[in-house]
Amino acid sequence: MPNIEDVKSWRGRRLESNDGDKIGTIEEIYLDRQTDEPEWLAVKTGLLGSKISFVPIGQAASSGDAVRVPFAKNQVKDAPSAEADGELSEEEERALYAHYGRDFGDFDYDVSADRGTVGRDTSGPETDGAMTRSEEELAVGKGQVETGRARLRKHVVTERVQTTVPVQREEVRIEREPITDANVGAATDGPALSEEEHEVVLREEQPVVEKTVVPKERVRLDKDIVTEERQVSEEVRKEQVEVDGERVR
Repeated sequence: MPNIEDVKSWRGRRLESNDGDKIGTIEEIYLDRQTDEPEWLAVKTGLLGSKISFVPIGQAASSGDAVRVPFAKNQVKDAPSAEADGELSEEEERALYAHYGRDFGDFDYDVSADRGTVGRDTSGPETDGAMTRSEEELAVGKGQVETGRARLRKHVVTERVQTTVPVQREEVRIEREPITDANVGAATDGPALSEEEHEVVLREEQPVVEKTVVPKERVRLDKDIVTEERQVSEEVRKEQVEVDGERVR
């Protein structure tokens, strides 16, 4: 029977039958309950490796890049189903031994055997008497992403502006004065009766509109930093330890 050192590298290798047919891919190595020696190959079989089948490891041998066992492909695929949960129950082992023509009686587990540590590893090589429980923790950081852009533009609009401008104009006013000794000479200078015409030029102010461009203000874009609180939610996984048995103290 190959020892644990021989089969450490078998995980992930192809399992072949006597005739060289591919049976599946070795997923895991299961150990004997009493001796901790390799006992079963858990092999992915079926369509796309969707099923786990168990094969005795006793007569398995490395063959190039594959591992070969003295069983037909169909015999392995038709083996009784068992839960691939790290350890086969006695009922599952009995059914598998019977399927492959082996006697289960020589492999009963002796609960009084003194092995130095309590329990044994069923999912791989023996390490110590404890298992490590791990869990994921969130490590939250911050990264900058572009959320938008602001552009400053100016364009010309036309609006009507009204204002009031004071303007002056000249109007004609008739002044009359009586004839006195002071003005009688000027009044009688000329014909006694005649036709005359006198003209006065009238003037007025008109609004004159001129437009000039006057700078009013400087406009630029700037940025402010605003700090806010945000909730971060993510799923994390952690391992839980369960004990199978009727009584735990």
